[in-house]
Amino acid sequence: MKNIFLVAVLIFLLGACKNNKVKDTSEAQHAAHGEIYYTCSMHPQVMKDKPGDCPICGMALIQAAKTTTPENEGVQLTEQQIQLGNILTDTIRSGMLGEQTVLTAILNIDQSKINAVSARVMGRIEQLYFKNLGDYVRKGDKLFDLYSEELNSAKQEYILALEKQKVLDNSIIDFTVLVQSAKNKLLLWGLAEAQIQALTVKKIASPLTTFYSPVSGYITTLDINEGEYTMEGGTIVRLTDLSTLWAEAQVYSSQLSQIDNNAVATVQFPDLPGKKINGKIEFMNPEINPQSRINLLRINVANPGNVLKPGMPAYVTIKGKQQNTLTLSSDAVLRSGTGASVWVQTSPGSFKNIMVEIGMEEGDKVQIKSGLKFGDIVVISGAYLLNSEYIFKKGANPMEGMKM
Repeated sequence: MKNIFLVAVLIFLLGACKNNKVKDTSEAQHAAHGEIYYTCSMHPQVMKDKPGDCPICGMALIQAAKTTTPENEGVQLTEQQIQLGNILTDTIRSGMLGEQTVLTAILNIDQSKINAVSARVMGRIEQLYFKNLGDYVRKGDKLFDLYSEELNSAKQEYILALEKQKVLDNSIIDFTVLVQSAKNKLLLWGLAEAQIQALTVKKIASPLTTFYSPVSGYITTLDINEGEYTMEGGTIVRLTDLSTLWAEAQVYSSQLSQIDNNAVATVQFPDLPGKKINGKIEFMNPEINPQSRINLLRINVANPGNVLKPGMPAYVTIKGKQQNTLTLSSDAVLRSGTGASVWVQTSPGSFKNIMVEIGMEEGDKVQIKSGLKFGDIVVISGAYLLNSEYIFKKGANPMEGMKM
């Protein structure tokens, strides 16, 4: 009986030694390939030095090891895994791409569309037919009535010349020249042909003279009131045509090298979602403000129906010069603080992470400056899933230690 007991103890000790040896061998293998850590099968970004629960979902952490051997650089997936993970690939190819600059802007009045209506002769404003800023005046509408001694005298001179021409037409004096001279003075002082014709027919000069608008537009300034006197050349009102506006954008001096003066500019309006107007850069201020280091560029914007209003904010997008370069979908690029990378298919079911240098971006396309070549097959959908799978299986971020 005693011998049987001794044999049992011996077998137990041998088994324990064997288990310890297997365990030591397993840990030695893990140590040979990399550092042992604990992670969550649902959240592979969680990595702990000791066993425990996942701080995100509460599941028990499982043991894993970081590997650094070259044969473990990639990820192997079955066809079913690729389908379930919705992993899609595309071949990198050349395409036209150009940088674009987005600037903030304000809509302002087109200064070339402002018309000043002034008095051509000294007098007193007896009546204004439009008295409010923002009133719309059509061409030919009455603007104001003026009392002017000089103008009334000129009217009487014209009537007198007509009467002398009628009575003394057969004399040696050519009254036609005198009549035309008196008429030209009235025309220069702002009377219309219809008003002069009325004088010719009626032979009666009214003490007040009505002046009409020579153009259409909105009143943006009103510089005089009823009862006030105006000097010759004094501005009565300014009328502005708002059929075109200026989108004036601010450009920092550091951005000037990116602006192509011949490029097409797209103007968008936050207050009018979906509305876009294309135009060209009409003017760029040749002088930079030394205090703000800001320059000004201007784009003419058509305004049919006067939907746009001066003072509205706008965004101006200016596309740079187009160039032929390798392009890729922006979704294919994984970005981090250390750089950018993509997953490349090396063979069916095999994927490898590669660092790339990216350049300009336009829409959903990004320029690949280095790291890939024409014809490489790149993962465009599911790249983040591959990244998580790599971390889960290998225990390390695929971008660690990689350099461009």
